[in-house]
Amino acid sequence: MQPLQWKDGAEPIDLEALEAVPGTSDEYLAVSSRGLVYHLVLTDDGNAVRVRDLSPLPAIGQGDNFESFTLVSRHGKLAAVWADRGEGDDRPATLYAAPLSFNTYGESVFGTVTKAAYRAPYPARDVRHASDLSVTDSGRLLIASASDAGDDGPFDSAVSAAGSVSLDRSGRVRLTVAEHPEVLRKFEGRKVEAVDCVSGSGIAVLGTDDENAGGAVTTARICR
Repeated sequence: MQPLQWKDGAEPIDLEALEAVPGTSDEYLAVSSRGLVYHLVLTDDGNAVRVRDLSPLPAIGQGDNFESFTLVSRHGKLAAVWADRGEGDDRPATLYAAPLSFNTYGESVFGTVTKAAYRAPYPARDVRHASDLSVTDSGRLLIASASDAGDDGPFDSAVSAAGSVSLDRSGRVRLTVAEHPEVLRKFEGRKVEAVDCVSGSGIAVLGTDDENAGGAVTTARICR
């Protein structure tokens, strides 16, 4: 494992999410907390990435802070799903979903945006309602939520079945939030900030950012 060089522009500040572009072997979308989307391409020698396009997410709300972004591919169509993390009792997460395509210049082209509010069923204190999200092969929407009281914790987090995302043959996206999200797994003493379902396996890879206590990676069979 070695770091890649960053070419064609300044490196992003507070990069929060990275997703491979379905149907490619060398293209990725990376998203910063401010909502800037970097379309990255791996160089032929595999030693660097170059920025093919830089654009903002659509429909950014006042005070949005993004920690999650994923891509859904169905019927040859593509959709993006992302979320403002929310903060405590007064600010639920805002989930966003939209069709996505790329023009000939590699620019990201988002379609009509659907929004929905989301409150985590767990944890309850100092909660970031959406620290990451993923969509399973069946379209189930999983959301990680985390309690963060500061660099020394205490931390607490969970992954919940929060609803669903569907993408029909015309490219129309439907985002549904469960009335009563189901907590699938709790992680006491940990701050889960990454969840990604491995297609075809039912397994999620989860990563924590426990600040002064370091971090950890684990797996859980929750991606049905």
